[in-house]
Amino acid sequence: MPESQEIREATLGEIALVFLKLGTIAFGGPAAHLAMMEEEFVRRKKWMTQADFLDRLAAANLIPGPSSTEVAIFVGQLKRGWRGLIVAGSCFIIPAALIAMAIAWAYVRFGALPRAQSVLFAIKPVVVAIVIQAVGRLGRSGLRTVLLIVIAVLAVALNVIGVSPVLVLVFAGGLSAAALGMRGRLIGAGIPGMPKIIAIAVATATTAAAWPIGLWRLFLSFVKIGSVMFGSGYVLLAFLQAEFVERLHWLTDQQLLDAVAVGQFTPGPLSATATFIGYIVAGWKGAIVATVGIFLPGFVIVSVGGPLIPRLRRSPVVAAALDGVVAGSLALMAVVAWQLGKASIVDWATLAIFGVSLIALLRFRVNSAWLILAAAVLGLAARVL
Repeated sequence: MPESQEIREATLGEIALVFLKLGTIAFGGPAAHLAMMEEEFVRRKKWMTQADFLDRLAAANLIPGPSSTEVAIFVGQLKRGWRGLIVAGSCFIIPAALIAMAIAWAYVRFGALPRAQSVLFAIKPVVVAIVIQAVGRLGRSGLRTVLLIVIAVLAVALNVIGVSPVLVLVFAGGLSAAALGMRGRLIGAGIPGMPKIIAIAVATATTAAAWPIGLWRLFLSFVKIGSVMFGSGYVLLAFLQAEFVERLHWLTDQQLLDAVAVGQFTPGPLSATATFIGYIVAGWKGAIVATVGIFLPGFVIVSVGGPLIPRLRRSPVVAAALDGVVAGSLALMAVVAWQLGKASIVDWATLAIFGVSLIALLRFRVNSAWLILAAAVLGLAARVL
């Protein structure tokens, strides 16, 4: 989208409604969530430029925690400050948390997960089409020079051979900044002072002081995980295994696998797995405590770092590094699209769903939410029949 295009304002109510919608229909993991957010905020609502979106995507990929949730928090902060930050993040998280809590109740009561394979079978090819559309659209802005295209190709290669996504992004940003330096334009970048919004963490910690020791430990465990977790849902699985199965012995291996499965087939952030685990450990209070714990670090980090992004963009070296990280982020999204495609497009039916979805997105500009809903209905109908 052109930088000169008028940017629309947003009320807190509008922010709440759109993120409740996204939190309810955003299946498919972070890459799909980000694709839907770009479509919603850049193309449809025109709340931000594509450059603004890419900068916040790059920043979210460089800090710990669930990246799509942090982009949601960034968007809310950009539009309405700290109030928008809280509303956007909370409304994106709440639908998945409520669904995960309901599933956990059924799991505890009946001892098994509800079957959702048919719905997922139909939805996943749509998700692949949504991610491909977003990568293509974002690539036109994020890969605007030969250098950035080369960085993206190298990032794909590094990711394919097993290099950590965080290291891939650091490499991409460093290479872009170094290329600027070699052109003789390297300028020192000063980092402005930090903003003052840490009240969320203080208020939460004050409330938590009155919790029973079991809830307090559960909260601290998820705060720790949310503070150091980089990478995909598989990284989250490793942290949960070490903390709740091996160290605290609160879960069995099977319960942990079921918790991760819930995160996979519910909409919204994969970290809703935390809600399920919290309910298994300590009922509805545990579900709330676990959800707050794993997402709280993201709110705090974004509240501190968000206002710095426009200022950092004015420094040539930092701007070059951000451009490199954007290129690396798009490369990682492309790898995710390829991996999702291999896992999801497995027969003629899924290929047909994928093809129709891609045509609907590219040719007819159909809202991705309608495609997700149509696929879910198709999957349910197939199961019934």
